[in-house]
Amino acid sequence: MKKLKLQPKKLFDTGITYLIILAVSFVFLFPILWLTLASFSRSGSIYSFDGFFPTAFSFDSFNKLFNDTVMYNYPQWFLNTLFIATMSALLGTFLTILTAYCMSRFRFKSRKTLMKTTLVLGMFPSFMTMTAVYLLMTQFNLVNQHWGLILIYAAGAPMGYMTQKGFFDTIPNSIDEAARIDGASNAQVFVKITLPMAKPMIVYTLLSQFVWPWSDFILPSLLLKDKDLYTVAVGLMSLGETEFSRFAAGSIFIAVPIIVLYFLLSKFLVSGMSAGAVKQ
Repeated sequence: MKKLKLQPKKLFDTGITYLIILAVSFVFLFPILWLTLASFSRSGSIYSFDGFFPTAFSFDSFNKLFNDTVMYNYPQWFLNTLFIATMSALLGTFLTILTAYCMSRFRFKSRKTLMKTTLVLGMFPSFMTMTAVYLLMTQFNLVNQHWGLILIYAAGAPMGYMTQKGFFDTIPNSIDEAARIDGASNAQVFVKITLPMAKPMIVYTLLSQFVWPWSDFILPSLLLKDKDLYTVAVGLMSLGETEFSRFAAGSIFIAVPIIVLYFLLSKFLVSGMSAGAVKQ
């Protein structure tokens, strides 16, 4: 048997690659580690830290987070955010999938012009429309209401339909044509054939539409004035300087729904479900 020889150049390249990976991993891991340790700070204030880390640890911040709700009602903020994110995800996913399917399967006048227009509009940051959005919400009496946020998030979701359209483009048109020959209508083709094959894209859209309102700060801070109606992002930013450990604990707990959703829906994130369905 031939002995494996380690070439110095290959060994050096491998070592450098692993060092870079470790360095990048540390850059992303350190803030998470620091925030986690800060959530267990006994003093609660960031000014009592010895360098980056607290000097004494306890579970008081988590206890206060859920039980001390007189001034900072974190459980209510959490439920508010969950309601807004869930409804926005459902409505936004429905509108985005419909928009992407229509753009992918149907040909109509000004279709390409509309696609180019949405691409150009998508280049502008969302905060540029804050003044117009606020004025519209005042006219519809939706300021300081959760449904105002839900409608804005859901209405803006179809602007990012291009990823979903690209997925629908990969599903062969011959499948739709065969269904129509058998007497299926456009609605039946969409519901009974296309949607089951598009489960991975539906799950991706649902997750992305959930994460956006779950972590957004600018829009809720603009429209929500009542403290009991705050989302988690706005509520945590209202905490005082001496409540940093509670802020850190709330920030850590905010990731729980995203992690749960990922593990529940990850089995549907399978690509290539339409591969091999039809011989071209």
